[in-house]
Amino acid sequence: MGSLGASGNGGLWGLGPFHNNTHRRRDKKRNNDSNPSSSKNAAAGESSTAASSRFPLKQAATAASLVLTGDTIAQLRQRWLKNKDSVRHSQDLKDIASSLLCEHDWMRALRMTSYGLLLYGPGSYAWYQYLDHCMPKQNAQNLVTKVVLNQIVLGPTVIGIIFAWNNLWQGKLSELPNKYKNDALPTLLTGFRFWIPVSILNFGLVPLQARVAFMSMSSIFWNFYLSSTMSR
Repeated sequence: MGSLGASGNGGLWGLGPFHNNTHRRRDKKRNNDSNPSSSKNAAAGESSTAASSRFPLKQAATAASLVLTGDTIAQLRQRWLKNKDSVRHSQDLKDIASSLLCEHDWMRALRMTSYGLLLYGPGSYAWYQYLDHCMPKQNAQNLVTKVVLNQIVLGPTVIGIIFAWNNLWQGKLSELPNKYKNDALPTLLTGFRFWIPVSILNFGLVPLQARVAFMSMSSIFWNFYLSSTMSR
């Protein structure tokens, strides 16, 4: 995921080699000195390039907060199913809240949040930028191509990374091959049934700047399945 570029140079989030950027700035300076009327256009171009080169903090933070929300709901649901008999007989809201929150796995929450912030948010944003750079036209052929690529490239990549991230945090990297063998393919097949319709909506109706948020919102529901798969 980290190798995907947001522009034609293949750099992460549009970042190109440093020496290329240096040469561009020198050339632009010479052109601006010889032709002052082009200075405003050059400044606008540099501003656009700088914006595309920045870490997508907004998308990363959005993904992190929504992944945290999904994990919290998943944990609450698991504890509700575990303690539903005692909760039903309790009349005190404080007791109900305490029984649902006292066993909250904060390390698991941090694990999921860091995945959204550092990996899924910026990585998927770069992926969507790359797809739109390669296929900018909104037509049926490009829509189908993007959906297919999303499933055969992004889907397996996300599952592979989140399984590895989870096991790394738990100090269980030696168990990762068995985790892939037992859970990766069923998770991927279930993901196809869920994410293909979501991807069609994402590429067909949602604008680029809102796609990470839309997919992260969808992942709240997906986390009901994914969280239980990783906690086996």
